This record gives sequence, C-alpha cells and structure tokens, in this order.
Amino acid sequence: MKQIKLSLLGLVFLSSCSLSGDKSRQLKTSVNPLVGTWQLVAGIQNTGDDTVMIDYTKGQEMIKMYNGTHFAFLRHDLSQGKDSTAIFVSGGGRYEVNKDKYFEYLDYCNYREWEGQKFELASTISGDTLTTNSIEKIDAIDLNQINIEKLVRLQ
Repeated sequence: MKQIKLSLLGLVFLSSCSLSGDKSRQLKTSVNPLVGTWQLVAGIQNTGDDTVMIDYTKGQEMIKMYNGTHFAFLRHDLSQGKDSTAIFVSGGGRYEVNKDKYFEYLDYCNYREWEGQKFELASTISGDTLTTNSIEKIDAIDLNQINIEKLVRLQ
C-alpha cells in the first residue's frame, strides 16, 4: 500500500512539474503558425550578378521543423549518396518571432563556419505555404546572398 501511495504521489508531482511555469511557452506554441513540419520545395539564391533557382523536389528532399522555441532542418539527396548528387545538410537552433519577421540563431550546422550566425528572415504564410526571404552574410567565408525559400506544410 505504501508503494502505491508513493507511486501516486510521484505521478502527481511529475504531472504538476510538466505543467507549471511553462504555460507561456505552451500558449506561444499553440498560436505560433510556424510550429510544425515544412518541406522546402523551391528556392532562389542571389549573390549579386548571379541568380540561381533551385527545385528542391528533384533528386533531393529537405524538411524544416519548428517547435515553440527551436528549429531544425535536414536535407539529403534521394540517391542515398551513391552518385554525384550526394548531399547531406543539417542544422538548427533557436528562433524568435517578431510580427512578419523572425530571427534564426544557427547554433548547430554541419557546415561549421555557419554556426553562431544570426539571420533575420521576412516571412509570410498563405494557406499551407511559408515563404521566407533573408540576407545571408558571413564575412569569414565571403558569403553575401539573398535567399528566398518556399516551403509547404507537411504537419
């Protein structure tokens, strides 16, 4: 009987811990339209004189996931790395929403020189489509480009 009481007490304690003090984060998640899983379908990268349109549905796949405070992305080729199209890119970190803009803090990335960067993105959501527009500038690798991405909601 004592064991059952301790188990019930532990269960009540764990339940109350998971709900207390974090209600703002739960509310933010429920009203934040970014939360979910998105698939990148198209992109435009402009580095001044050079503009490249990328179809992310041909030979590769990329998803981006958001919870209430963090994002992560995964991109890979569909040939399982067995030909010249082999690619694997991943990263993630924290983000903050401010009206129609949000800020990504890239805390993790397999391209390590991108880590620690902060990017400001303008974003719009129309139906199940998320469009982002950002300037990616990293002096250490001489990168300065406009990046526009179109993602569709998977979940």
